[in-house]
Amino acid sequence: MAGSKRLRWIFPFLVIVIMLFVSACSGNSGSSSNGENKPPEGNSGNTTPPETGNKDKEKDKTAEGGAKDLVVAWLSDPPSMDPHMSTDQQTSVMTTHIYDTLLKHDKDLKIQPNLAESWKAVDDVTWEFKLRQGVKFSDGSVFNAEVVKANIDRMLDPKVASPRAGLVDMVKEVKVIDENTVQFVTAYPFSPLLAHLAHPGVGMVSAEGIKQDYEKVNAGEKAGAHLAQNPAGTGTFKLDNWNPGQEVKLVRNDDHWGEKAKVDSVTFKVVSEDGTRIAELETGYAHIIDPVSPSSISRVEGLDGASLNRQASLSLSYIGFNMQKKPFDDVRVRQALSMAINKDDIISGIYEGTGIPAVGPLAPNVNGYDASVKPIENNMEKAKELMKEAGLEKGFSTTIWTNDNAERIKIAEYVQSKLKELNVEVKIEVMEWGAYLAQTAEGKHDMFVLGWSTVTADADYGLYLVFHSANVGEPGNRTFTKDAELDRLLDEGRKENDPAKRQALYKQAQEKLVELAPMLYIHHQEYLDGVSDKVKGYWRHPNGIMQFHGVSIEP
Repeated sequence: MAGSKRLRWIFPFLVIVIMLFVSACSGNSGSSSNGENKPPEGNSGNTTPPETGNKDKEKDKTAEGGAKDLVVAWLSDPPSMDPHMSTDQQTSVMTTHIYDTLLKHDKDLKIQPNLAESWKAVDDVTWEFKLRQGVKFSDGSVFNAEVVKANIDRMLDPKVASPRAGLVDMVKEVKVIDENTVQFVTAYPFSPLLAHLAHPGVGMVSAEGIKQDYEKVNAGEKAGAHLAQNPAGTGTFKLDNWNPGQEVKLVRNDDHWGEKAKVDSVTFKVVSEDGTRIAELETGYAHIIDPVSPSSISRVEGLDGASLNRQASLSLSYIGFNMQKKPFDDVRVRQALSMAINKDDIISGIYEGTGIPAVGPLAPNVNGYDASVKPIENNMEKAKELMKEAGLEKGFSTTIWTNDNAERIKIAEYVQSKLKELNVEVKIEVMEWGAYLAQTAEGKHDMFVLGWSTVTADADYGLYLVFHSANVGEPGNRTFTKDAELDRLLDEGRKENDPAKRQALYKQAQEKLVELAPMLYIHHQEYLDGVSDKVKGYWRHPNGIMQFHGVSIEP
């Protein structure tokens, strides 16, 4: 068995080695940090090596077993399996399939039942939910109203310090009415509560799992230490094994209360290089690859037996400034750097024109977006004037951080080049994903390239968690924005039930965020995946989360 497993991975390794040899012979160079301002070079050309007889047998074996194991090649590993303790998208993909939420968003961003079958507003601050009966967790324990209360209490517990607490921090009390009925009492009227309860960060964890995690906390370990490795949910899949940095395997939860998964398992392989992911799709060793670099769109579209899946998003890509560090604590410096960087160059030259330019943090399909807000202009001469006003005409030295995402690295290189015109010397640091998240949460960075998806499709989530002073660090405010007027607008926006008044508050907040310039808002991207023609039923939510619940694989 062990020998067979080793043999299985030898062939894709040989494919990669041969592909890299062919690429080296063609003279293509990879990304560098030399600050050269030029359009990115894609992974052009067909690098598929010749098939051998044995390789055909192995490939046929993969295809035959494909109905049982869906293979996804993606960029990086999730740092955790605990829905309450991580804010990154990889974790959300995992927890969406391992755990269920009370409610869910459908493709059209409408709220649908999930673990809660029905709900009603009792008064301005009270919502009542009728829970699905007969649901069990993967550890055998029963889902009921007490479990719902235990989950929300955990998220709000200061000792746990959940970075997802902002999703439910308006909840004053969770009342257990009976075994299958629960009420949420909020501290103030909060219109997007239903959307928040559909967020994967409010996935329902078994009470037994919560108890075991608290035992770790009481023993001096960090909250989430148990559940990060031992998830216990009611979802379509459950964790089979996890080799950090290499692969995660989920298997079908045959005790799931709803429609069962159509595949036996989903294996997520970490494949960091874009061209290698495409080779895995091309040779049949992966059924889905994520992401596809915009520079590789034409190559994936030209593959036999596979296609490109495009999904407009609720997300934002941005270059952030750490406002608690000099000189980024000076609004003139932040505005100057924003003016010096041409987002249209980034979109056309790095993202191949995919996505739409961002005025502020909210995508057009987010409730609360205002099209009348004007962005900071691209104006190098005015940028130089602002730097002079700030006493930094001679510039300064700084760093820009990114993870190992090809487009983000190219953005960092572009920034490095453009800011030389302001006498700003930028050093690029490429970091491993987990370390990147941890250290930006701690505020150890200067500038950084990152993104945020407004998963709830409501302005509160796209603004409150990312810019309110209560959420600096891990919850989402990695620019360490602290502005009393902005806080007031965001506080009032989440408490206002009148749609017109709420819209007016969020318009003011968006205008304030253009003025404060805590980040350069680049664009609202398109999610790009490569998908084998054998895969049926796959779709990607506008929030960025891949959906495998109803996926099947045809022979």
